[in-house]
Amino acid sequence: MICTLGDLLLDVVVRLDGPIAEDTDTYGRTRVGAGGQAANVAAWVVALGGSARFIGKRARDAAGRLVAEELASRGVELAGPEVELGTGTVVSVATPDGKRTMLSDRGVSIDFEPAELDEAWLGGCDWLHVPVYSLARPPLRETALRALGIAPRLSLDLSATVALEQAGVDLVRDVIAVHRPAVVFGNEDEVALLDPAAETVVVKRGARGVVVRTRGEEREHRAREAEAVDTTGAGDAFAAGFLLGSVGLGIEAAARCVGQLGAMP
Repeated sequence: MICTLGDLLLDVVVRLDGPIAEDTDTYGRTRVGAGGQAANVAAWVVALGGSARFIGKRARDAAGRLVAEELASRGVELAGPEVELGTGTVVSVATPDGKRTMLSDRGVSIDFEPAELDEAWLGGCDWLHVPVYSLARPPLRETALRALGIAPRLSLDLSATVALEQAGVDLVRDVIAVHRPAVVFGNEDEVALLDPAAETVVVKRGARGVVVRTRGEEREHRAREAEAVDTTGAGDAFAAGFLLGSVGLGIEAAARCVGQLGAMP
């Protein structure tokens, strides 16, 4: 069982056919559904044959019901407190050259109080996977820190340089030193900014594959060739495969992810 703690959001993915045309229409393809880094990893775990539980605060509004039902329909267990309103939204805009930007409103996700965390939700977890997004802002930060102290085996995703800066680079280093995650995932910029001292560090390099650093040794793994439709969520798909026990499974999942629109499997 792989548990994830963080955001479940309404994910709006827009892949543009060309540059944004000001003051008129710009055409492209869109996908609307469940998203959020923790939710993405959980969905990919199940799609790759594992069991997953998402833990996070969510709302029962129309958008919240839609994303919760989608995640549950994918076979993910859902746990966490619920409120009436406030589902967050992330809009991911991808251009034909493969670049993307995300516009994020995390809604009630970040309002998850430590007192609302039921330790039973962590029962049976072989891994707890926590994105640094979950450490970026209180009170979710304190809830994530409490969960890190309970779970038996941890993995941490550095998420984004902006998330590292919001959380505080020193705080994230302290979290790694105190809680000793077995695996830290990050892209080249994130790893360079933090220089994490973890047992295993996985450096995600996009189309160039990954480098796995374990106890001072490095091993490079090439990416699978794939037509890049949308790179959103490829790192989450890779993390799911890696945590299930295989670099190769992670690379296969990442290739599947970039060949489709959206971050979910």
